[in-house]
Amino acid sequence: MEKIQWQISVPIFRNTVILKQLGIAIGIPFGLVALVIGLASGKSVYALYGLGLIAALLFFTWLFIMAVYSGKYEAEFVLDQKGVLCRTQAKQAKKNRIVNVLTVVLGLLAGKPAVAGAGMLAQSRQEVFLKWNRVTKVKYKPKSRTILLWSGWTEQIALFCAAEGYPQIEHEVMLRTTHLKAKG
Repeated sequence: MEKIQWQISVPIFRNTVILKQLGIAIGIPFGLVALVIGLASGKSVYALYGLGLIAALLFFTWLFIMAVYSGKYEAEFVLDQKGVLCRTQAKQAKKNRIVNVLTVVLGLLAGKPAVAGAGMLAQSRQEVFLKWNRVTKVKYKPKSRTILLWSGWTEQIALFCAAEGYPQIEHEVMLRTTHLKAKG
């Protein structure tokens, strides 16, 4: 297999795969918090303030993503005989590094180790490599030109493809993941 390499700019708030992941990571926890606040507060006006703060946090997060990242995820992918490499493009990786370092430093200065840990975790996921023999599940989404690769519970790579490159990449992934069909 020759190495296949491509870069793509994916709109964060218009891609169904990203929106689903955001819904799981952000929507469920904040939805539960809003539900608990709403149910536990009775008719307290302070509950509205709490819900308003949650809504403001989500709005300012959206505004930050639009301002700093132009609402796009800039990714680069490499497929070769060993596996799949997914990394953030250099320009966006530099922005991410600044944001993540600020998150770690401000989290430590504020005495919030969970915030600092989130910054470190985010920085550690700028480049992910998944060997073909570790892939346990593949899901093809031709409409959105996305291929999802899983390795266990925690490792997942979403291959976002351009329209002209999707058929070739889908074919290569199918060839490299034939071990999945042999198991099933």
